[in-house]
Amino acid sequence: MGNRPEPADGNGRVTDFDGPPRSGWAKLVPELLVRDIGASLAFWCNRLGFEIAYQRSEERFAYLERPEGAQIMLCQRNGKWETAELQPPYGRGAMFQVYVDNIEPILARLHGAAWPLHADPREIWRRVGDSEAGQREFFVQDPDGYLVMVAHDLGSRQISHQLPTFRTP
Repeated sequence: MGNRPEPADGNGRVTDFDGPPRSGWAKLVPELLVRDIGASLAFWCNRLGFEIAYQRSEERFAYLERPEGAQIMLCQRNGKWETAELQPPYGRGAMFQVYVDNIEPILARLHGAAWPLHADPREIWRRVGDSEAGQREFFVQDPDGYLVMVAHDLGSRQISHQLPTFRTP
């Protein structure tokens, strides 16, 4: 994915791309309504490492992807798809999970930009069937307040202790 140019030219103007995502079309892709497409592209591309697969500049719309296959769409608010009044922070009650090969480069870019984290990096193990799956994760909000968890896989292991079993009557 490193062959594509930066999302903005030297004068800060967004350049056009027109192609399907390199990883193919995902079966579910969220589209986020944003206040400022330029600020959102700077965050999602320059901080989180997404690249523009294609965009429609005249509509202030961009389809983004990461090398691992994560995809998201951004569209500057225009009133067309708003089903109720939007007030910042947008996305209340929604969290987006992005799985990457390694969270450290993203953390370094966020730190370099003095971008605040919503929750610091942590290692967490969760029960999945008869084993535990681990990941290193952190949480950050984009310019419009959308909450994003960025994580990388730590593999799986045997359950380290007996967890309580919950049963319904």
